[in-house]
Amino acid sequence: MSPPGTLFGYTEAQVAEFGATVGIAILILYMLFIIGNLAWTSKAGKLGTFALFFVLAFGMVGFITKIILQTFWNM
Repeated sequence: MSPPGTLFGYTEAQVAEFGATVGIAILILYMLFIIGNLAWTSKAGKLGTFALFFVLAFGMVGFITKIILQTFWNM
């Protein structure tokens, strides 16, 4: 049996960190799928597809960079 205050032996902080990183990673992949589908259905062409991915996915780069920097900072 798990100790009190834990979920399957994990603390609340560990569950929240896992949910934040994995959950947001799944949402990022889904957003990339949506951007690709938008480019495909609008027949944007190579330059249009690049522009869509660059502009719409630019905010995700900051989040991914933050995760990478935190990983290297905690080593």
